[in-house]
Amino acid sequence: LKNARSKGEPSMGAGNIYPIPLDQIIIPPYEIPEYYERICGFDVGWNNTAAVWLAINPDTGSMVMYDEYLKGGVEPVIHASALRSRGDWLNIMIDPAARGRSQVDGQKLMDLYRQEKLNIYPAKNEVEAGILSIWGALSTGKLKIFNNLYGFQREYALYRRDLDGKVIKENDHILDALRYAATSPRRA
Repeated sequence: LKNARSKGEPSMGAGNIYPIPLDQIIIPPYEIPEYYERICGFDVGWNNTAAVWLAINPDTGSMVMYDEYLKGGVEPVIHASALRSRGDWLNIMIDPAARGRSQVDGQKLMDLYRQEKLNIYPAKNEVEAGILSIWGALSTGKLKIFNNLYGFQREYALYRRDLDGKVIKENDHILDALRYAATSPRRA
């Protein structure tokens, strides 16, 4: 609370969705072993499109978020290029409703990204179950985040619920992409 008042830093309060201090979940980057599975989560929107990349230890199931992408106001071809540059063989889990559009529009958007030669699959979009899954992975140390992913850190500090307990849907694109990658069954 002191840093919130003196430095303007958000505090970990009752409204925060993940009440785990950042210093317990972020780690220095390291070289990820080749045998780790990889997957990408993808949250699309005009103002903000986000993607995250996870590496999963197949022996333990532990995950590390090693890269992120956040950009708005550009065409899908630009996003597709950014995703391909990090591994065109990766499975990419996308919101099946594509940020509040209908399921039909979401399917059309998935088809558009498939035309860009991306391996796009519909993600699980169970918000509360996904949040609990991520919270559990963070709490038990099964999910770590590289400390150079500043977009994640910014959103993590702001991700909260309103007074009625509903998730505030702003500043959450990277975290939604993380939920899609971490909770969808498809693996690379």
